[in-house]
Amino acid sequence: MLLTADDKILFIGDSITDAGRDHTDPASLGNGYVREIARALDTGVGPGTTVINQGISGHRVYDLESRWTTDVIDQRPTVVTVKIGINDTWRRYDSGLLSPVDEFEACLDRLLSRTTRDLAARLLVITPFLLPVLPGQEAWHEDLSPRTEAVLRVARAHGAHLVRADLLLPRAAEERGPAALAPDGVHPSPQGHQLLADAWLTTVGSAIPSHELRIQG
Repeated sequence: MLLTADDKILFIGDSITDAGRDHTDPASLGNGYVREIARALDTGVGPGTTVINQGISGHRVYDLESRWTTDVIDQRPTVVTVKIGINDTWRRYDSGLLSPVDEFEACLDRLLSRTTRDLAARLLVITPFLLPVLPGQEAWHEDLSPRTEAVLRVARAHGAHLVRADLLLPRAAEERGPAALAPDGVHPSPQGHQLLADAWLTTVGSAIPSHELRIQG
């Protein structure tokens, strides 16, 4: 999937995408993989491709649906990247808040269906991942594994390009150790974010000259 100077690239998801961005600053991209992607595209100050970060910490797929009109459709992006799912699992274990996989899948399907219908946008989906570090996290795979399969089904049904974080991060953790890539098992370290950024860039397979790229939060 090649990018052009006319593309408007939007990222939406939870805290992994948010990565501490300043929600009051429309130019803020946070300190994670979105910023690293923008840097790799050699960001400049002239008109051209726009990068937008719409991640919000703590969100589940249903939270994305509640803001999809304003945060995605109204922005009129041409490329949309979705990274969601780990909080739908996490809330089951820390607060007993369930997100049945079939309902999760149906909700994500609605979001991607609407995006392709209303925007004809190209889609990228980053799968959820877990690198068990804290006590009890290994058990989360019981919930997360079928949820990841649901993400894959929906992404493939809509022709989305896939970034397999669920494969990439565990493989890297075999060499570097899980805590080096996600100290709490969920939130990436700078190394982890760089791996996500590199995988996204490889999937897209294109870079844009600096004078053609600008950033918008």
